[in-house]
Amino acid sequence: MEDNFRDSIGTITEEGKRNFIFPKKPSGRYYDYRKYVSYFLLIFLIAAPFVKINGHQFLLFNVLDRRFNIFGLPFWPQDFHLVVVSMIIGVIFIALFTVAYGRIFCGWMCPQTIFLEMVFRRIEYWIDGDRGAQMRLAKAPWTGKKIRKRVLKWIIFFIISFFIANVFLAYLIGSDQLLSYITDGPMAHLSTMIPLLIFTGVFYFIFAWFREQVCIIACPYGRLQGVLLDDKSIVVAYDHKRGEGESGRKKFRKNEDREALGHGDCIDCFQCVNVCPTGIDIRNGTQLECVNCTACIDECDHIMDSINKPKGLIRYASEDEITNNNKFKFTARMKGYTAVLAVLTGILIGMLFMRNEVEANILRLPGQLYERKENNIISNVYTYKLVNKTTKDIENVRFELMSHNGEIKMVSQDSFTVPAEEIAEGTLFIEINASALNGDKDKLKIGVYSDDKLIETTVTQFLAPRSYN
Repeated sequence: MEDNFRDSIGTITEEGKRNFIFPKKPSGRYYDYRKYVSYFLLIFLIAAPFVKINGHQFLLFNVLDRRFNIFGLPFWPQDFHLVVVSMIIGVIFIALFTVAYGRIFCGWMCPQTIFLEMVFRRIEYWIDGDRGAQMRLAKAPWTGKKIRKRVLKWIIFFIISFFIANVFLAYLIGSDQLLSYITDGPMAHLSTMIPLLIFTGVFYFIFAWFREQVCIIACPYGRLQGVLLDDKSIVVAYDHKRGEGESGRKKFRKNEDREALGHGDCIDCFQCVNVCPTGIDIRNGTQLECVNCTACIDECDHIMDSINKPKGLIRYASEDEITNNNKFKFTARMKGYTAVLAVLTGILIGMLFMRNEVEANILRLPGQLYERKENNIISNVYTYKLVNKTTKDIENVRFELMSHNGEIKMVSQDSFTVPAEEIAEGTLFIEINASALNGDKDKLKIGVYSDDKLIETTVTQFLAPRSYN
């Protein structure tokens, strides 16, 4: 291990300027697996806002209108507690997954890595060539050939960034709304077009310039490694015992007996460094910059094959396995995370089953007291709000008192319809004989009916004169 390898990160020069990484184009079995996973996730990411289940967009996060669809199920602000529990479950799952398997999410499933490595870099390899050609082109003067390549790459990068911004917009405002905006033309919706171009610029900046620095500098998940990983975690690791031997690394020489000389299997070819998308040397151990992309595993396996050495000098393994030859075990720490995860998942499932399809709120009109009427009747005025979370209209909705003898009078109508995925609001009066009241603030239980079917119950307060206690 180099003594000064942590003095700086690979993306910054000694002068503190941006140092572009030119990784070698990866290849190998893990890279092929990553391509399959990435293409599946890309298709899912692009298709999700355009797929509908029972008329609901598969995934929708419309914050402005407070409309959310998750896996085709509509959620409302009243269901925010479910979102909180889901987020806690997600955090604990990521913690458990990281404790067990390191930063594998970053290398295999993170949208930043997928777009950068499987879309933008592949286009870059196609236009600029592999590592050596890119480095030469970067140092070359601005000739016609370089300008053509740069302009072509920048235009393609911008078009893809614009496409990504549109897909994300579909998640925010809905795919139907997005398609209508496209049909109407950009000039008809400048208030949307301007933010869209801003997000396009952000995506272009990230994938054309900032790149791997998102993982190193901006992403908080990378910082979590220091507190989540331990020597039992499975990570992309260099087998230092096998690689260094007793006498350290040594360049490969044909017909040389490396074992007799005490040298390890690492031939110091630096191919694992050249192929790394964040510019680290994995032989220095687990590092903040490592996203577990497995590019170094594929490259090292190829080198080991070429010199007739066994694969696995760099592999998925824990530090404990490499140092002490201990196989992976489910530790007490992992069991604790799993227990908490199981409990919270059970709670979430229970809450989903208990989730009402109709949300009813009946509140006394602010600033209004009770009203005395004939025959010892006390009247209170209320506002009601009914949220229909289903995809069907709820017809002939009416209210009935369930806890007291009394009458509910609707303003302007005796019953009404709550349209699918809409909110119905209005005003009503509740009239109760004073003899049926127990105090000056009685709690009323009110049933919400559709025809003769009880669909929801709610509770409100009824205000009366203190003299009727």
